Amino acid sequence: MTATLKVIVAGSGVLGASCALVLARAGARVVLTDPARLGDNASGVAAGMLAPVFEAALDPLAAPHFDLLLAARELWPGFAHSAGVELDRTGALAVGSAERLDRLEATLADLGAPAERLSRTDAEARAPGIRIGEAGGLFTGEDWRIDPDQALGALIDAARAEGVEVRRAPLQSSEACDWRLLATGADPAPGGLAPELARLEPIKGHILRAPGVAYRGAVVRGEGVYLSPGGAGVVIGASMERGAHDRAVDPAQVERLSQAGEALFPALAGTAFAAGVGVRAASADGLPLVGFSRTAGVLMAAGARRNGWLLAPLVAQVVTALVFGSEPGPWAQRFAPQRFEPGGGAY
Repeated sequence: MTATLKVIVAGSGVLGASCALVLARAGARVVLTDPARLGDNASGVAAGMLAPVFEAALDPLAAPHFDLLLAARELWPGFAHSAGVELDRTGALAVGSAERLDRLEATLADLGAPAERLSRTDAEARAPGIRIGEAGGLFTGEDWRIDPDQALGALIDAARAEGVEVRRAPLQSSEACDWRLLATGADPAPGGLAPELARLEPIKGHILRAPGVAYRGAVVRGEGVYLSPGGAGVVIGASMERGAHDRAVDPAQVERLSQAGEALFPALAGTAFAAGVGVRAASADGLPLVGFSRTAGVLMAAGARRNGWLLAPLVAQVVTALVFGSEPGPWAQRFAPQRFEPGGGAY
């Protein structure tokens, strides 16, 4: 009889928590460890969008990976149901000038992404209370969302139910195990365990929450700003400050986002926003590093940039296959941590 594999997962953001859950379900003995409180990471300072369509349309780094992002999104219904994560399929609406919507519509057509041009009246029905211009909106039902607070709590509860030991502590490099999985985001690899993580760039991001202000509608993608429902009130985001690793609130970013949010949703006027700051990690091509480090016994799952929530079930699937020595599937090669090195890296 084969001995049970022991895996220590460092980092309890969405990638770490999802990997811990899926590894445990596959039969591993899993320890999930993180010195920070739950949600005190980039996964918690997020809108929780599962948005392959508008991410590919609006982010040049995401566009080449639309097929992968869509495949990751397809895993979410089963994953959410099994973990007790509440999935919101209300969809997403882009608004702005006619020229902007024309450009987005053409981009999505080139990608083969489903979207529908709506009149002003129909767009207002999808996004009640949002200021919609005469150009109407561009809607997709293929972009979904979760609430990060609810979802992180559900993932940790589901992991515990599968026998995962959750510790509020840093990774102990001396603890015996078969594998260490580093899902530490923009933080340096503990003890230099995975030198490949030095390739990741930190990106500081602000989001604003409007406690008590309710919005029930599609996620709204404006020019340089988004507005999303949230369990504790409307969410406005987001800044992307490349190279910054601090979590200090910048009043200028708060002012910019609050003004843009109020312009989209007049009900926010006069709101006292709560600002949150997270630091994401990003690779040169926008995809995370997922797979084996050159350090023996170490894997990594970090650097998902704006799409950690979207990619989490797929990343967990790839990691679990690698740990157990099975075929990691058709998307794993795009995640290979050594892909930026001469000759690349293969599984």
